[in-house]
Amino acid sequence: MIRDQNMANFPSVPKTISLFSLCFLITLLFDLTYADPDPPYKLCSDVRGYVENSTFQKNLHSLLNSLPSNASVSKLYNTSAGNEPDRVYGLYMCLNYVTNEICHNCINTAHLDIVRICPSSTESVVWEETCQLRYSDVKFYGELNVADNIVSTNKKNVSDPKKFENTVKEKLRELAKQAAYDASAKMYATGDVPFEDKVIYALVQCTRDLSGEDCGKCLQQAIEDVLRKYYFSIGARLMSRSCYLRYELYGFYKGATEASISSSPNNNKGDGRGWRWRITILTVVSACLAILLLGSCVHLAVRKRNKKGSSEILRQHVLFPDRSFQGRNQKVEEYPYISLASIHAATDKFSDSNKLGEGGFGPVYKGVLSDGKEVAIKRLSSCSEQGSEEFTNEVRLLMKLQHKNLVRLLGFCVEGKEKLLVYEYLPNSSLDVFLFDSEKRAQLDWSRRVNIISGIARGILYLHEDSRLQIIHRDLKASNVLLDDDMNPKISDFGMARIFAGSEGQANTTTIVGTYGYMAPEYAMEGVYSVKSDVYGFGVLLLEIISGRRNAGFHQIKRVPSLVTYAWKLWHDGKGLELLDPLLLDSCDPDEFLRYLHIGLLCVQEDAYDRPTMSSAVVMLKSETVTLSQPEKPAFTTGIFTDHYIETAAGGSSINGLTVSIVVPR
Repeated sequence: MIRDQNMANFPSVPKTISLFSLCFLITLLFDLTYADPDPPYKLCSDVRGYVENSTFQKNLHSLLNSLPSNASVSKLYNTSAGNEPDRVYGLYMCLNYVTNEICHNCINTAHLDIVRICPSSTESVVWEETCQLRYSDVKFYGELNVADNIVSTNKKNVSDPKKFENTVKEKLRELAKQAAYDASAKMYATGDVPFEDKVIYALVQCTRDLSGEDCGKCLQQAIEDVLRKYYFSIGARLMSRSCYLRYELYGFYKGATEASISSSPNNNKGDGRGWRWRITILTVVSACLAILLLGSCVHLAVRKRNKKGSSEILRQHVLFPDRSFQGRNQKVEEYPYISLASIHAATDKFSDSNKLGEGGFGPVYKGVLSDGKEVAIKRLSSCSEQGSEEFTNEVRLLMKLQHKNLVRLLGFCVEGKEKLLVYEYLPNSSLDVFLFDSEKRAQLDWSRRVNIISGIARGILYLHEDSRLQIIHRDLKASNVLLDDDMNPKISDFGMARIFAGSEGQANTTTIVGTYGYMAPEYAMEGVYSVKSDVYGFGVLLLEIISGRRNAGFHQIKRVPSLVTYAWKLWHDGKGLELLDPLLLDSCDPDEFLRYLHIGLLCVQEDAYDRPTMSSAVVMLKSETVTLSQPEKPAFTTGIFTDHYIETAAGGSSINGLTVSIVVPR
């Protein structure tokens, strides 16, 4: 009723809409007369198609919906969704010169366009103005593909085509060499070169899953394709699945547009009437848009006035009694706030029947919000080891991190003495609940364990290299890996995580936090942590997953310091298969098991320098052709355990915190 009254009191709306239609037609005429074909450009497979409402389609929508959030922090990202034979592989690339915000908006547009313009295709590519999005039912990462390259050109021609072609070709080849073989360029290069009384601006970029050699091949083919037929055009762009190329007579990667050079005296010779007509149309269109914008602002103001009351009530709920938290987060509106009353209703006032488990920072409860969404709520106890700083840290980090293998924080609450974190609910609990239970472990066959290892590795890689911030988790362990409905892993508990800025390689702390058995020796002994500290924790986790045995307390079973030591001894003696979980005998290939064991031992080497980076570990895990170096001995450790490391009856997860330990170097 209120909406109808507002519209009745706003008679200019229909006129505004009509004006908008007129502007649209004028703009369309203008585009058809002068401009290049507009994005999106597309390649849609007509060989294979998927069925409506099929598992493949559901996996595709899940994958596409996850991409825009990652584009806020990374200009290149690849991922997959689902399991074979309905698995979908996806990759996006934004041009390096755009901001993260533009990248996010571009991928958001692309993920909607690709479904609209390539319906039912199992393999599609779409190029927007500043980004590319691609998916397929076949894994394509790292594979060069220059088939079906698309070229879009400016309709205007140069007066001396041969000279122009030679100048462009020489510059593009120079940039291609720089992008492909200069490691610091990261497969991207821009540059300009004078031509007569103008300047040619050029850009080349490859997807970074390619090798340098393949990047060079892709760009060389792109140069040949664009100049073979369109050497006379004053500007062009070539879209390949594996690379991108563009050149213009204006600095497009510096924010310039073709219109910005229109008024230059050097560009108006012999075309005065055309440019005057173009400027006239631009003026009319600009006036139309200005009127439309004014009308929209008035309409929005009316709507905002009617909503002001409810918005004011909502803002009153966003209160922060904890001044230290409020001081650290000046833009509190960024963080979804959930009132304590809503959480009480969701958990039946923290009823014991809704309790999922107990952690070092307090209990965790299952809840159901008013919209029906199931959530897991971490309630920090008054004597929690996680204080205000750790709580603030976890909120700040998780609100900025979006990845399919990281647990999603939905909101938080700070009222009185209560500090609460609201996460997505994962019904399969944590990895340790399955991995260290003789009956439940049978549900984890070899393919599922490989998927879990791969997902954990990709999540850590995102933290270390692909997110906007470089983050060290510092507490990787089985109980901090949660499992969704399909047993896909999600890394959780970022209270101990630390951000590295700039060129920092490592940091030092006097307060050692983490869990015995997963801590790298340099961290446990000297407080030195880096990305290689997480690599060590990942290595321990990998060995636990493939063996089905817990590293902590292992000495009580085999009378050796740790699972890590035992694994290295078996591998060194040529008896690595003895570490294989007996439950995997029917589902695991022995050679693949030994390769994973080898990778795990490379990750737990005593010297942090010898350990691979997570990007190298991911490559080793997915490629059987990569040559693995020989691992050095891991650090030998012995330890005693306190009641800080116990299993809970309800949740089966270990309590966060440092156990008392003695670390002995070899």
